[in-house]
Amino acid sequence: MIEWEDIYKVVAAMAPLYVALILGYGSVKWWHMFKSEQCDAINRFNCFFIIPFFNFEFIANFDPYNVNGLFLSGDVISKALLIVILVLWANFYKKGNFSWSITTFSLSTLNNTLVVGVPLMKAMYGKLGVDLVIQAAVIQALLWLTSLLFALEFWKTKMNSNGNSVELASISDLEGNNTSVNPVRNNTNNGLAFRPLIKAVSIKLAKNPNTYACFLGLIWALLANRWNFEMPIIIEGSFLIMSKAGSGVAMFSMGLFMALQGKIVACGAALTIYAMILRFVVGPATMALGCVVLGLHGNVLRVAIIQSALPQAITSFVYAQEYGLHADVLSTAVIVGTIISLPLLIAYYAVLDIMH
Repeated sequence: MIEWEDIYKVVAAMAPLYVALILGYGSVKWWHMFKSEQCDAINRFNCFFIIPFFNFEFIANFDPYNVNGLFLSGDVISKALLIVILVLWANFYKKGNFSWSITTFSLSTLNNTLVVGVPLMKAMYGKLGVDLVIQAAVIQALLWLTSLLFALEFWKTKMNSNGNSVELASISDLEGNNTSVNPVRNNTNNGLAFRPLIKAVSIKLAKNPNTYACFLGLIWALLANRWNFEMPIIIEGSFLIMSKAGSGVAMFSMGLFMALQGKIVACGAALTIYAMILRFVVGPATMALGCVVLGLHGNVLRVAIIQSALPQAITSFVYAQEYGLHADVLSTAVIVGTIISLPLLIAYYAVLDIMH
């Protein structure tokens, strides 16, 4: 049973995020310290320097020989199912488009496994919960964030290649009006041919440190755990001095973005509700389906469902802002979702305990 002390520990992990957020917001809104291009530079610094160091350092200290294969398989099945649905929607539904498929994938699958997930899972399920949520964080960094990067780079490259043939993704998809928010492209018959497009995307990803930081960390983890050696202190310290700034700089950057937008909830009520449904309903539902198919049960199944309902990953906003795709929706998902997540997650915990 969760004690008040456990709830305090989770709140204590969340609160510093909002301190950084408020400082970022105030530095533009009240103190006028940064201009728009400077705010973009801060987010780019976080995207291409801090996050790669964070991912490498985190995965390098992970034990890849001690994982729950069924749990990770359930995660892969659930997200693969969602990808198939989104691909079909984008290609065969009249109002479907690629840009909203990417954002929907982010909102449904990418969660804050470390800052919020670790203390919460420790309070709910002890060591088992912590072990599984860390495994989920590793597979998210290795597979799903890398997939998101590929999709974003593909979208941006295709957008730039199509010149003036632009189809505007509009809020009418969800709110019924015609307010344009992001340029997206028509089908792949326009612009670059598919093979040159993939080549262009691959070249850009090869220059992106986020692409290979996770895999270098995994290679180190495999070697270090196989032959029982540790990273030299001077090298580890060099990584830590950058990686420790990850969440703080990301939330600070989000505060800057909010101030530039002029309002805290930049995307409107309908899109906020849409984001919350994806994060706290669709995500856990698809995860439950993937795990049940594999026959998972007991606390492993419960941990799988609850960790998939954790608040939105901060990294998803950083990438969205860098690539210019629905950053307003992702920022709202992080801010609002983190605030309302604790009572919702406790409710999930109680319901699953009663069902057990």
